[in-house]
Amino acid sequence: MSRSTERPVPPETPGAADQHERDAEHHHAHAEPSRPPMWAAIALVVVSGALIAVQSRINGELSRRLDDFSVAAVVSFGSGLAILLVGLALWPEGRRGVGRMRDAVRTGRLAWWMLLGGAAGAWFVATQGIAVGVLGVALFTVGIVAGQTLGGVVFDALGLGPGGRRPLSANRVAGAVLALAAVVWALSAQVAGEVPLWLLVLPFTAGIGAAWQQAMNGRVRTASSSAFAATLTNFALGTSVLVAVMLVHAASVGWPTEFPSEPWLYAGGAIGCVFIAAQAVLVRRVGVLVLSLGLVAGQLSAALAIDLLLPTPGRPVGFATIAGTVLALVAVVFASLRPRAARHVAPVDPLAADSGADGPGRP
Repeated sequence: MSRSTERPVPPETPGAADQHERDAEHHHAHAEPSRPPMWAAIALVVVSGALIAVQSRINGELSRRLDDFSVAAVVSFGSGLAILLVGLALWPEGRRGVGRMRDAVRTGRLAWWMLLGGAAGAWFVATQGIAVGVLGVALFTVGIVAGQTLGGVVFDALGLGPGGRRPLSANRVAGAVLALAAVVWALSAQVAGEVPLWLLVLPFTAGIGAAWQQAMNGRVRTASSSAFAATLTNFALGTSVLVAVMLVHAASVGWPTEFPSEPWLYAGGAIGCVFIAAQAVLVRRVGVLVLSLGLVAGQLSAALAIDLLLPTPGRPVGFATIAGTVLALVAVVFASLRPRAARHVAPVDPLAADSGADGPGRP
């Protein structure tokens, strides 16, 4: 008869179970992936905004060369989609992320309509081609920022972003107001002449759509644990929408007759892959509003740097542009500040403290 090798388990002392639970919670806290500090996340958001400005410059020049905004938009979105499809074929973790996203939709953890963020990106590009030629870049940007700011405040309050509900506070409202004032101030010297202001409805809705897109991409990234899956979904849907727009547009005005040969004109899609993936990751950390404001600050800062390094003849950089850019950065700081939570001290039972027993009033 073989002797059992199992060793008797000693009985737990009182309070040992609670200690095990505390140890497990401590281990779980360390097992969670660490998040970047808020200042680092905001800095990355501002860099993403600068990349948007660079992409806008590239896509704008491609549209001018082709004399066709719809084809230029499809080239930008389509090239980004092609890069992501190559990544999907070569990167196993990317395929696993797409699989997790599919499972999240099938099980109901991710609503199907949260996959439609790319449609807002397509609308943003379409409104550029429709309204910029009439409004000019200055008023168009004011409309976009107003929509982004309002969308960020509302979507954070509703909890549509992956970080959950972020209630309104004096800091966040002040940041939104300062951001709008910054853009108006920075572009005030460029607004001239009579324009049909009702057209501002188009960029305004595009700005709201941009804030919604950032929230939805963040949701997809959280459900799939993959920024790649969120970015691929964004580009796939956006490209599909823009191809439909391009076909309708070509049926009425025809196709471009010649494509430019400079390679840098086709880099917009690659740049878009970078900043859309970055936004999908960062929106959970900073929230929709701070993300939108940081992107605005980055766009203004990049535009200011381009104007200083490569000035346009006859259009020197004015004080309003510099001051507005600084004010936008201040707005991001205001909106990112969190109100200090009130510290509550547990009341001490005077009877227990005086009795000398190990009660709540004794360490």
